[in-house]
Amino acid sequence: RARHVEGDEWHIEGVKRFITGGDNDYFENIIHLVLARPEGAGPGTKGLSLFLVPKFWVEKDGSMGARNGVRTTKVEHKMGIKASATCELVFGDETPARGLLLGNVHDGIRQMFQVIEQARMAIGVKSMSTLSTGYLNALGFAQERIQGPDLLRAMDKSSPRVEILAHPDVRRMLLLQKCHAEGMRALCFYAASLQDQRELHAATDHKKSEALERRNDLLLPLVKGYCSEKAYEMLSLSLQCFGGSGYLQDYPIEQYIRDQKIDTLYEGTTHIQALDLLLRKVARDGGQLLRELLAEAQATIASEEGGADLADARAALGKALENLQGMLMALLGKMGESLYHVGLQGNRVLMALAEVLIAWLLIRHGALAVRKLAELPEGAESERGFYQGKIFSARYFATQVLPRLSFDRRQVEASDLAPMNLPVSAF
Repeated sequence: RARHVEGDEWHIEGVKRFITGGDNDYFENIIHLVLARPEGAGPGTKGLSLFLVPKFWVEKDGSMGARNGVRTTKVEHKMGIKASATCELVFGDETPARGLLLGNVHDGIRQMFQVIEQARMAIGVKSMSTLSTGYLNALGFAQERIQGPDLLRAMDKSSPRVEILAHPDVRRMLLLQKCHAEGMRALCFYAASLQDQRELHAATDHKKSEALERRNDLLLPLVKGYCSEKAYEMLSLSLQCFGGSGYLQDYPIEQYIRDQKIDTLYEGTTHIQALDLLLRKVARDGGQLLRELLAEAQATIASEEGGADLADARAALGKALENLQGMLMALLGKMGESLYHVGLQGNRVLMALAEVLIAWLLIRHGALAVRKLAELPEGAESERGFYQGKIFSARYFATQVLPRLSFDRRQVEASDLAPMNLPVSAF
C-alpha cells in the first residue's frame, strides 16, 4: 500500500518476499523497486504503481541521509544459490518507508514488465550456460574415466578397460546434452540478435523496430521456460555420466543442479511462461506472428537447406511442424469449452514450440557446417570434427527429440477436464 506525502514522495507499507540481494553490507546503499497500490486505486494490476525505496534516504544534495523504514525480517535458507542473500523485507512497520514514484501513477506493471522481460532473457541464458558447462565437465570426465571393457568385447575377460566415452549409453547421454546445449544457445542467440536489431532500427525505422520487438516478445517465454526446464533435466544426465562421483562435492555438477533449479521458478514459473505465450503473445494477433515464424521453418525444409546430409533432420522437422500445428488447432478448439485446457496442456505446447524452433535453428547451423566442411583444407582435423559435430547435433536433435511431439499432439487432442472435476478428497 502507498500513501502520497508530497511531490514524488510516498510512504510504502507492506511485505516483500524472495528478494534476491535484499540486504547486505557490501554496498553503501540498496535501492528497491517496489510495486504498491496507492490508496484509493482499483483492484488488479492496473492499480499498481512503481516506487524506488532506498535502504538509506538520499537527500536532495546527494548526501546519504537517515536509515529508511525498510528492514530485513528473514533470510531464506535455500536449496542453492547460497552466495546471495534472499530476504523477506517489511516496509513501514516501525518508521515510515519513504519512496519515490517512478514515472506515472498506475503505470507500475508496464514498467516492471520491462525489468521482468530482461530478467527472463538472462535466466534463459544462465540455464543454457549452466548446461553447457555441465556437458563439458561430463565430456572431460568421460574421456578420462577408465571403466569396463568395450561392450562388443564384454565376454572377453582379457579385453582392455576403456574410457567410458566408448560406452553406448554414455555417448547417448553426452549427445543429448550436446544437442540441447547447442540448441538452447541457438535459441538464445537468435533472440539476442532480434534485440540487437531492434535497437539498431529504433531511431531510423520505428515500424521495423516494433516488428522485431513483437517477435522477441514471442520468443522470451520459450527462452526462459524451455531453457530452464530442459537444462535441469539434461544436468541430471551430466551428473549420471560421472556415476557416483557426480553426487560428491568433488565435482561441480551437484552444485550446478542445485543452483540451476531456481531458474524454473523465479521471474515466473514455467507455467506462467506458457500462459504468457498462449494467452498474451500468440492470442494478441490471432497467431499471425507465430504463423510467420513457422513459415520460415517451412521454407528451410522446402529449400532443402543442408542437402543430403540433413535430409533426415528436415523430414523430422516437417513432421514436427505438422504435429505442432495440430496441437495448436486442437487447443484452440478446446478453449471454447474451457480455459482449463490451456492450464492442463500449456506447458506441453510451449515445450513443443521451443523444440520445433530449436530444430529449425540447428538445421540452419548444420547447413552452414556442411558448406564449411566442404571448404576445409587437408589436415584441419580439429575443425573437421567441430563441423561434423554441428551436423550431427542437428540430426540427433531432430530425429531423437522431435518424434515425441506426435505423442504430445495426441495428449492435447485427447485433453479432458477430468483432473479439474476430481474432488479434493481424492488427492
